[in-house]
Amino acid sequence: MSNSNKIYRMVGLGILTAIIVTLQVVTTYFPVKPFAITLALIPIVIGAALYGAKAGAYLGAVFSIVVILMCVFGVDVGGAMVWNANPFLCVILCMLKGTLAGFCSGLVYNAVSKKNGIAGAALAAVISPIINTGVFILGMMFLFRPLLQTWAGGSDVIYYAVTGLAGINFLVELAVNIILVPVVVQVVKAVRKSK
Repeated sequence: MSNSNKIYRMVGLGILTAIIVTLQVVTTYFPVKPFAITLALIPIVIGAALYGAKAGAYLGAVFSIVVILMCVFGVDVGGAMVWNANPFLCVILCMLKGTLAGFCSGLVYNAVSKKNGIAGAALAAVISPIINTGVFILGMMFLFRPLLQTWAGGSDVIYYAVTGLAGINFLVELAVNIILVPVVVQVVKAVRKSK
């Protein structure tokens, strides 16, 4: 990798890092009611598509660290409950879901984009919220089941996890990712080629 490519990558990852931190902080403090949409997945997938799976993992880890801080400081009320129940497992769950979402979206993009760039970006945009939400739900089911049972208020825990924790929120995140990520990735690639 040439020096200019290294600088381009470093600057790109720096910009995406700043965007992820800003988006996650803003959407945590000012959630789009009635949903708490994770817009930070968009720059994670874009970074994973542009710079690879390792970059996606890094950006996912940045997102995870911000989520953990929002839990620690009580800004995310549900996250604070998870933190108070078990800080160590909260950190593990948060780091795992974000890092895997970024890493896997990079792997998917790399595998599919060789044949079709737009399809690769779209599939990477799909896999990121699926992994982020899926790991979160599984983590809550296996690591924080008593807390999840309290939140479910007597209803079936699995039903509550799928509809209450994910539900419409997940579908909105998925739709936003599917619409925005392929467009942004194609624009960035077009700008790259014109230089």
